[in-house]
Amino acid sequence: MSLDKKSTLALLALAISAFAIGTTEFISVGLLPLISNDLGISITTAGLTVSIYALGVTIGAPVLTSITSNMQRKSLLLWIMIIFILGNSIAALATNITVLLFARIIAAFSHGVFMSIGSTIAADLVPKDKRASAISIMFTGLTVATVTGVPFGTFLGQQYGWRLAFAAIVIIGIVAFIANSILVPNNLSKGDKVTFSDQVKLVKNGRLLLIFIITALGYGGTFVIFTYLSPLLHEVTGFKEETVALILLAYGIAIAIGNMIGGKLSNLNPLRSLFYMFLVQAIILFVLLFTIPFKLAGLITIIFMGLLAFMNVPGLQVYVVMLAERFVPSAVNVASALNIAAFNAGIAIGAYLGGVVTKQIGIIHTTWVGGIMVMLAVILTGYSLMLEKGSKQNENIIKGDI
Repeated sequence: MSLDKKSTLALLALAISAFAIGTTEFISVGLLPLISNDLGISITTAGLTVSIYALGVTIGAPVLTSITSNMQRKSLLLWIMIIFILGNSIAALATNITVLLFARIIAAFSHGVFMSIGSTIAADLVPKDKRASAISIMFTGLTVATVTGVPFGTFLGQQYGWRLAFAAIVIIGIVAFIANSILVPNNLSKGDKVTFSDQVKLVKNGRLLLIFIITALGYGGTFVIFTYLSPLLHEVTGFKEETVALILLAYGIAIAIGNMIGGKLSNLNPLRSLFYMFLVQAIILFVLLFTIPFKLAGLITIIFMGLLAFMNVPGLQVYVVMLAERFVPSAVNVASALNIAAFNAGIAIGAYLGGVVTKQIGIIHTTWVGGIMVMLAVILTGYSLMLEKGSKQNENIIKGDI
């Protein structure tokens, strides 16, 4: 077998892992009404399965990446999948919300470390000039999870109970573990030592801290609504539960398209692109308040919400790396991991905020509250653009161009 075939199969194994992990993160969104009814809890308490998971990733990504940075990569990858299988097995057997939330935290810890090392393993499998393609193959697993994993899991849950959806994820996790153990080579290079001091350096840098906050607000704003999308479509718009699974499929396809568009738009000037993406995203969320009671208008707005939901991801990741290379070049990989933590902090804040809004003033009001959260990202991105222009002018002065 040629090296290319070996590399392709190893990347496929990573993509299966990414698919399993991506499905786990958002599976609760489609299952909220089922978990709520079965465990006899409110929809907002069930919503904690989303926010607690995201919080686990936020804390787990930087902390566990530091602790495990000296481990042999393949061993770490296999341990990640074992923890992932354990977390979802407990979720599939949970009989109360406490056990379910505990299970979600365990699964979240595996997610945080996988996102930190998955890209570096993928890059290590191929020659330098093919690294971007290798990483994109791995991330295809996450995209496919958003498109098919969540709606299929929702459908399974509706037909056979929500626990079976988690059991299905366990099976995918076992397949990923076997694939990784056979197909991923043993001779991967050891990771660079990631220290807490590097992480502190990044957070202490004002420009990087600003973009981490923008990531949390801009990405997280949609999750005020998305977390409660199933009950929103069922209770307010009037769609049947079976139809909701199909809408989640359409939403996932819109996310995948938006992600690709976002990558192309962010190539030249990521920050400027982000400003306009967030602005359009905020407008769509405000419009949703008026369209969600109507089936056709609501559905069209939801598709546009999906299109914009992940469009900002490539630009945010690229800009964080650009800033890290400029201000803290010794910690570029750590910057990427911290931005993943910021994405999940946004999900946790958005999901929690959505729960509070649903409980206090009604589920329909999650729309404009999410819009305000994204508008804050618009304002901060505009401020960041001003700082960027100031930096470039200073560089030109130093170079003697003006």
